Amino acid sequence: MGKAILAIDEGTTNSKAVLVSHEGDIIASASAPVPISHPRSGWVEQDAGEIWRATSKAIAECLKKAPDTEIAALGISNQRESILIWDRNTGRPLGPVVSWQCRRTADACRGLREAGHEADVIARTGLPLDPMFPATKIAWLLQNHGHEQADICIGTVDSWLIWKLSGEVHATDCSNAARTQLFNLSEGRWDEDLCSLFGVDPAMLPNVFDSSHIFGATSGVGVLPDGIPIAAAIGDSHAALFGHGAFSSGDGKITFGTGSSVMKTIADYIVPPDGITTTIAWSLDGRPTYAFEGNILVSASIFPWTADLLGLDGVEALLELARSVDDTGGVTLVPAHVGLGAPHWDADARGLVCGLSFSTRPAHVARAAAESLAFQVHDVFSIMADAGGDVGRISVDGGPSRNRFLMQLVADYIDRPVTPCRNAEASAMGAAHLAGLAVGFWPDIEALAELASREPEIRPATTAARRNASIASWTKAIARTTLPV
Repeated sequence: MGKAILAIDEGTTNSKAVLVSHEGDIIASASAPVPISHPRSGWVEQDAGEIWRATSKAIAECLKKAPDTEIAALGISNQRESILIWDRNTGRPLGPVVSWQCRRTADACRGLREAGHEADVIARTGLPLDPMFPATKIAWLLQNHGHEQADICIGTVDSWLIWKLSGEVHATDCSNAARTQLFNLSEGRWDEDLCSLFGVDPAMLPNVFDSSHIFGATSGVGVLPDGIPIAAAIGDSHAALFGHGAFSSGDGKITFGTGSSVMKTIADYIVPPDGITTTIAWSLDGRPTYAFEGNILVSASIFPWTADLLGLDGVEALLELARSVDDTGGVTLVPAHVGLGAPHWDADARGLVCGLSFSTRPAHVARAAAESLAFQVHDVFSIMADAGGDVGRISVDGGPSRNRFLMQLVADYIDRPVTPCRNAEASAMGAAHLAGLAVGFWPDIEALAELASREPEIRPATTAARRNASIASWTKAIARTTLPV
């Protein structure tokens, strides 16, 4: 019987389970969909019970494919900034999981900004006052659902899964805590002043540990035997960075999915420049690794929407149509369908298509959608590059990273090579690697660096004149999305 690490990658739309061998190969994998609901315009939520059921189903299906495998440890990577509360005594969720995409607290964030709190919040947490981050969503949950029970647990999705897997361990890791807007990054603790500002009792928050840490052991799960060490937890974007072996300061990655995350490691905590955030990438042996990050709200999710708009049969048909023309014919598409994230942070912005003429064809709109993915990365990356420090290898992962056409656009517009990962499951691999470190499955990060598998890099292939003209058109279009109606 061979040993492996089980990684749970709980994403926004799917729960995945992946078994990783000592050689760093994926032995088996499975996934199950996670429903999303939109009860009002701009509101996005999920059901905690459905997340757990999808996770259990994915684990069961994965283990069926490798029945003779002994699980040495379990690691979790998870969608970040989604938040829930539950009854500490019964484990019953109180209210919905409020998604990272949800904009229901935009007015609360605006009020805090107008009251002059944002500079202090950024200095302590590295994060701006935006409804993407959980602090105002926690306040909303407590106000609207917390009256049902006084003994409440607050948690991000990793914390919920640790609770369910272990049977009542309430814990999280530094990377997820850093995204709540309640965690003081420079001091490495829950911040009492921020908890007071947002109306949160610190006793409701989970204990915070390293990303590679034995949080507990499985107990009464059903689909898993008891006693498996729960040995890692980390936000999915951070996990992807770790899975790429980005262990040198300046190394970065771009994860493409529903939204996108652009990340670059930095040597020390720095209050972020306007437009991006500072976060804890991961923590090992009590020492955090910091990173700059920019979170893009709508990335690859613009493709099925545009395909439907154009009457095309799916995303592949859209990208094939986009490749059929050399440029957009002057068309620009800004996917601000739920507002703009980094580096603009405008919750009221809405998407638009501009530059239309009688010569515009569906192919031009299709290419404009494709280019929007690269333009948004450019906007974030340019701020990171200007903020100083070395820029090392830039890796890319997520579904769109397997499309050469899209990644060529990214390389062209950030004017740097990008390196696709051979393994599309970068987040799961990062969680597996961290769990393996905690139980000695791998001895150190040097051994993990040797496991990273990469495709040949994709180098920029456009001219400076064309790049600059395209970016100028994009910048004008961005300005139009933020104009008052």
